[in-house]
Amino acid sequence: MIEDVIAETVAYALGRNLTEVLFPQNRKPIPNLTDIYELKLAFYENLILTDEQLIRNGAYFSRIDGQYTRHFLMCAGEPLKLPDHSSSRLKSFFAKNIFRTGYATHGLFPYRGKFHPQMIKGLINVMGLKPGDTVLDPMAGSGTVPVEACLMGIRSIGVDVSPFCRFMTQTKIDALTMPLARAKAALFNYEPVFAYFQKRVGRPLQGSKPYRTKPDKDPMAVMEEMASYAADKDPTALTIQEQDTLNTYNLLLLAYLDSAGYAERSVRKAPLELFRAILERYLFVTEKIQKVLAGLEKEIVPAVVMEGDARALALENQSVEGIIFSPPYSFAIDYLANDSFHLNFMGVNTKTLRERMIGLRGRNLLERYQSYQEDMGKVLSECARVLRSGRFCTIVVGTNSNQLAKVMGVSSDEVMGLHEILIDMSAAKGFKTLKVIGRPIVGMSNTMRREYILILQKT
Repeated sequence: MIEDVIAETVAYALGRNLTEVLFPQNRKPIPNLTDIYELKLAFYENLILTDEQLIRNGAYFSRIDGQYTRHFLMCAGEPLKLPDHSSSRLKSFFAKNIFRTGYATHGLFPYRGKFHPQMIKGLINVMGLKPGDTVLDPMAGSGTVPVEACLMGIRSIGVDVSPFCRFMTQTKIDALTMPLARAKAALFNYEPVFAYFQKRVGRPLQGSKPYRTKPDKDPMAVMEEMASYAADKDPTALTIQEQDTLNTYNLLLLAYLDSAGYAERSVRKAPLELFRAILERYLFVTEKIQKVLAGLEKEIVPAVVMEGDARALALENQSVEGIIFSPPYSFAIDYLANDSFHLNFMGVNTKTLRERMIGLRGRNLLERYQSYQEDMGKVLSECARVLRSGRFCTIVVGTNSNQLAKVMGVSSDEVMGLHEILIDMSAAKGFKTLKVIGRPIVGMSNTMRREYILILQKT
């Protein structure tokens, strides 16, 4: 008899789906919700958000009472229009991660170390941020936080020391609502458009990745006359035609820089064909998100995107309700080396910029590590200053124990992870650690195997 009861209990337990136990029947999670960190964020979303809020801004649910969520609609269908020469591994990655990344305008321009947009959406929800609040990313990089906040109707500020990152982020935001007729015409006439950018911006050196510098100049110097004129005006004073010119030019320029960077890393395809394929992909994802947002354009909240230093933010005290950022993976990625062709095209002196980059200053690993700690202390002080009391700061950081061990001259088992170091540093700045969530890193396992989500509260 006892054996029968045990057998029935086991059969019942194994017959249940974990998501059926975690979530109410009327709240259906997205498919392939399998990673532990995702289940945790979905669990917190379920506790914090109402049905209406989940439909509008939920990250990990597909249907609420039979109604599809906006996130599901953004992601459903073909995620990206990948070039024909794309590897089966790349195609499989985007098919598997259809709800995690590549949707909306996040797919414009690949950027190493970028967030999963879905994770950022979940974190914004878990932090209790609502329309009317402002979220800050003081190291905006590819602009995932500002773009996601725009889609969620939440105000945002993105700050980055790199002019290219500022340009890339603003272009992704503008592409959410910009008219696409002129960009489509450019795709139809891609050969003269490509020739125009080659002449005005520069010709990529195929199969080579030189580290080049030029004297500092205005990054907007590559703009055509009308676009440059529009860029210099007060954004609120632009005519519809000027804004359309500026947005279209920026989208085409980003596509060209994307293709130029790819051409300098690979010889598989001619630069002209790369430009056509990338521009076609840009238009595909942009048109897809605009169809989902049709009639909802007023719900999109423009972001403030600026060039600046996270160690000295040009923001008022207690002026934001939330902060999300990821410190640069300086021991794993040399961002300036990766972006040298883009920055060079924009006329940025990369040697000067290197001195302003966190974790890149110093002649060797030890000096870079010491400057990294010093700089991150300043960043955390600034975060504490601009964040309102009682609100939350989330840091997403990976740990590279092997390189840290080399710096300290000890074995990797004796090294504190960067996340542990930042937890200690943040406590000294007035933050309390509420939650630490680990997640595996896919694609950088040779340098970093694990990433940590630190949710801190300003006390």
